[in-house]
Amino acid sequence: MIRVFKHYIPHAVLLLGLFDLLLLVTAGELAWRLRAGQIEMDPGFFHERVWSHAGFAGMMLAAMISVGVYGADSLRSMRFACARLLVAVSLGIIALSFIDFVLDAHNFWRSTLAYGMALAIVLLVLNRLVIGGILGTSAFRRRVLVLGAGNRAQRLRELGDKSESGFVIVSYVGMSESAPVVEEAIARSAIHNLTRFVENLGVSEVVLALEERRNALPLKDLLRIKTAGVHVNDFSSFLERETGRVDLDTVNPSWLIFSDGFSSGRAVSSVAKRAFDIGASALLLLLTAPVIVIFALLVKIDSRGPAFYRQSRVGLYGQKFDVIKLRSMRTDAEAGGAQWATKNDPRVTRIGNFIRKVRIDELPQAWTVLKGEMSFVGPRPERPEFVADLEEQLNYYAERHMVKPGITGWAQVNYPYGASIEDSRHKLEYDLYYAKNYTPFLDLLIILQTLRVVLWHEGAR
Repeated sequence: MIRVFKHYIPHAVLLLGLFDLLLLVTAGELAWRLRAGQIEMDPGFFHERVWSHAGFAGMMLAAMISVGVYGADSLRSMRFACARLLVAVSLGIIALSFIDFVLDAHNFWRSTLAYGMALAIVLLVLNRLVIGGILGTSAFRRRVLVLGAGNRAQRLRELGDKSESGFVIVSYVGMSESAPVVEEAIARSAIHNLTRFVENLGVSEVVLALEERRNALPLKDLLRIKTAGVHVNDFSSFLERETGRVDLDTVNPSWLIFSDGFSSGRAVSSVAKRAFDIGASALLLLLTAPVIVIFALLVKIDSRGPAFYRQSRVGLYGQKFDVIKLRSMRTDAEAGGAQWATKNDPRVTRIGNFIRKVRIDELPQAWTVLKGEMSFVGPRPERPEFVADLEEQLNYYAERHMVKPGITGWAQVNYPYGASIEDSRHKLEYDLYYAKNYTPFLDLLIILQTLRVVLWHEGAR
C-alpha cells in the first residue's frame, strides 16, 4: 500500500485510479474534437482546454469515489463495477451541467458532455476489463513472508486470500516448537540463512506474527533482514494498514503509544476543519431548510408528538451536548429506558422509516455542527447511558472521545449500523483508526464515500 497523508491506499486502487484519470482526460479531449469536427470548427490545441479537462476528470473521479467505484465489491465484480460506473458518470455529468449553468461559463457544452459521458463509460469499462484484470494478479501484489505459524498467521492467510488484497504470502516460517496452525509452514530450524531465504523468494515485506513475543523475538534475524533493505512490520501495524482499522484483539497500550499517529501538530488542520464545518453547515441548512420543514410537517401528521427531538450525547473529551434530529420513532419509544435500535424496529414510524434510510433525519444536526459541538466528520456520538457500559466492556473506548464527534465518519462508511456491544466494538476499531490517522484528506475521502452509503442505503436502520 501507499501512504497518502497518513492514510493507506492499495497499490491496485491507486494505479487503477491514475489510469482512470488519464482516460477521463482522453474522453474529454475526444469529445471536444468530435463535436468540433461536426460543426467544422478548428479544435485548437490541447493546452487551451487543460483546465476544462481537469474539471471534467476531477468531477468524474470524485463521483466515482463517492459511489464506491473503488470499493472492494467493485474490484471483485465486473458487473458491480459497471453498475456503479454508470451511476458515477451520470452524477458527474449532472454536477458539471449545474456548475456550468450557475457560473454561466460555457466551459462544458451539452453536446461535448454527452459525448464525454459515452466515451468515459466505454473507456472506464475497458480499463477494468484489461488493466483491472492485470492489477488483480499476484504480479502487482507485495510479496510477504510471515514469521509465525499460529492463529495470527492464519488470520493473515485469510486476509491475503481475499481477491481485493494487496499482498500475497509467499511463505510461513514457524518460529516455535508448538504444532503449527498453518500446516505448510517451514520450521525455522530447517532454514540455514533466513536473510538469504528472504532474498531468494523476492520478499518485499516480513510480518512478525508470533503468538508470544516474550523472549521469542528473533532479533538477529530481524536486524539482518532490515539491513538487507526488506521492510519489517509487526502484526498490529500490518493489520491496521491493510484493513483500515485498529485491531483490538492484538493492540496494547505500548503499541498505541509508540506507533505512528495521534499527531499533536494539528493546529492548521483543526482550523481548516472548523472553517469547513462552519461554511458547509451554514450552506447545508440554507439549502435543505425546505426539505426539513416539509418532513417536519409529515412527521407531525404521521404520528403524535413533536417533529424534532433532542437527545443527550457524549462529545469531545467526554462533554455532554444535545443533538437535534427529526423524530423517527414514537414518543413512547423509550418508556422503559434507553434501548439499542434493531433491524425492522417496531418503534419506528412510517415516515421515520423513510427518513432514516435516506438520512433526512440527520439534517438538523448541521445546526449542532454550526455551534461547534459536532463536526461533519468524526466518530458517531453515543448516548451517555451506553457510554458508561461501553467504557467498562471495551478497552480504549474513551480514546474515541479525543476527537470531535461527527455526522458521518470512518466507521459509518465502513461498517453497518451498530446496535450491540459487538457492533460497537467493530466500529471502535474504525474510530480509533480515524483518531490515530486524522488528516483533512481522510475527511474528504469520508465525505465522498458518505454519498455511497446514502445512495445504496448501506447501514441504514
